[in-house]
Amino acid sequence: MLNLKEEENLFTLGYRFVGGLDEAGRGPLAGPVVAACVICERDHKINMETLKDVKDSKKLTEKKREKLFGLIQENVFEVGVGVCDQDTIDRINIFQASLLAMKKAIGALKNKPEFIMLDGKFPIPNISLKQRAIIGGDNLVFSIAAASIIAKVTRDRIMRTHHEEYPEYGFDKHKGYGTKFHIEQLAKHGPCRLHRKSFEPIRKFYNNTANILKSPLILVNNKKINYNNNVIKEN
Repeated sequence: MLNLKEEENLFTLGYRFVGGLDEAGRGPLAGPVVAACVICERDHKINMETLKDVKDSKKLTEKKREKLFGLIQENVFEVGVGVCDQDTIDRINIFQASLLAMKKAIGALKNKPEFIMLDGKFPIPNISLKQRAIIGGDNLVFSIAAASIIAKVTRDRIMRTHHEEYPEYGFDKHKGYGTKFHIEQLAKHGPCRLHRKSFEPIRKFYNNTANILKSPLILVNNKKINYNNNVIKEN
């Protein structure tokens, strides 16, 4: 169970508003990258018993994340969310889009944090806020873990909405990640407007006047995928 040790250490240093930042959606082939910033305030009481299950969103079931999403919103001082769509990702690259989504999440807050902690090894460039990048922060720091849940659930909901527009890809199931089914549907239908043109194998659709079936082997999730007559085989 995570506690507020890191946040409370910053409170004792004189900070009033402390934020935890994380993102979701760097790896998928389609859809946006979403970031969330969760604010803890020095005098705001958080019911940690209610939020005892908060941890890295990847270690929670979808049902548990959905439940915690509401509980986090009810208990923490404030939450901000930032979104960068697939066009922005293609224009500036996924790393820069992730940083931009984080800046947007901070910008969405009414109460700006005086200190932020974020998951990963890279701080956010060109911001005046004091910050600390923490590798594995979503496993170590409550506010970062809470932000990971907010970001993940927000993005999953966006992708379920997109499923209604493009049901053939199964976005409601894989949320845009490169599963075998998703790759099969890409081979069958080609990409839609939600797919990231800068990501393989999407880029092949746009670089070749033919289509992805003319490229017999691509690498997906460290596996070679072979396309033969619209049938996918893992080598």
